[in-house]
Amino acid sequence: MIVGILKEIKAEENRVCMTPAGVEVMTANGHSVLVEKDSGNGSGFDDAMYTKAGAEIVDTPKAIFDRSDMVMHVKEPLPSEYELIREGQIVFTYLHLAAAEALTQALIKSKAICIAYETIQKPDRSLPLLTPMSEVAGRMAIQQGAKYLEMAQGGHGVLLGGVPGVDPGNVVVIGGGVVGVNAAKMACGLGAKVYILDMNLDRLRYLSDVMPANCFLLYSSPATLRELIKTADVVVGAVLVTGAKAPRLVTRDMLKTMKPGSVLVDVAIDQGGCFETSKATTHGDPIYVVDGVVHYCVANMPGAVPRTSTMALTNATLPYAVEIANKGWKAAMQESDEIKLGANVIDGKVTYKAVAEAFGLEYATVDSLL
Repeated sequence: MIVGILKEIKAEENRVCMTPAGVEVMTANGHSVLVEKDSGNGSGFDDAMYTKAGAEIVDTPKAIFDRSDMVMHVKEPLPSEYELIREGQIVFTYLHLAAAEALTQALIKSKAICIAYETIQKPDRSLPLLTPMSEVAGRMAIQQGAKYLEMAQGGHGVLLGGVPGVDPGNVVVIGGGVVGVNAAKMACGLGAKVYILDMNLDRLRYLSDVMPANCFLLYSSPATLRELIKTADVVVGAVLVTGAKAPRLVTRDMLKTMKPGSVLVDVAIDQGGCFETSKATTHGDPIYVVDGVVHYCVANMPGAVPRTSTMALTNATLPYAVEIANKGWKAAMQESDEIKLGANVIDGKVTYKAVAEAFGLEYATVDSLL
């Protein structure tokens, strides 16, 4: 199979979907790898490193799309790429379609085989290709929250960890999954008083055993959230419904009860966001203020630390990419339920139920197309 590695074109996105080490593994399996020129520069991997690993450097994205059986990205295809996607071509990347109707329609029209990183799922319901970026984003959420609490950045001038004789800041993390736990670990490490809200009692029991003493586990309800955010300095939105649009848990009315200069960090913004006032921002213009509350809603947070993110992502995606390339998409899905769950749009049909429901589209089972 010919595998194409595309340069990211989303604003301030410096990740790349495969390291030179990944290219070496792919070529060792008998596949040809095309890498778009300069695609690894932002992550510290120059073209010479890819060439040494066995890749061919290609000048334009059009040439990658024209020649590749499977194209790989980090972020979703953007409008300039829609017409380049070919019928029957495998598109393997993060898609987040439930929050992107125009992209969904473009992929339906293309009749490509669109496999989403974020919906590949293991039998234990974990999301192996979302996990490494969730770990990065969760840890970054506290870094950003702490920074924007500084008065010069628009916050109300609180040091999250406090100092002896002064109370630490309060952090509320909505969701006890990978993002939430990584955010809570960072906040606890700084010395903040941290609350994790979740609706899974088994998860709360587990976290109560492993989290530090300054982390408090609470069952999530609208009433609990309404009370906690009144005293919160940083609120992290870390709620994920796999493949579906994120639920809006913090309303505009709740926002009005928060302290002026407090900070909301919406890590769920890729899936539409979990605050009513959320709208996607970029690393170049990351924040805005509503009702005195600072909102940080960058849609590709791990892109700010591309070296770490690229290596973590390749570690997770490479085994699946090799399996798809070795077997072809049909056999890979027939033999792996994990990869089958990654199918979002196949040959013009929506094959992920949450995406179909988001836009009132007809849903087709993957099995009917295999």
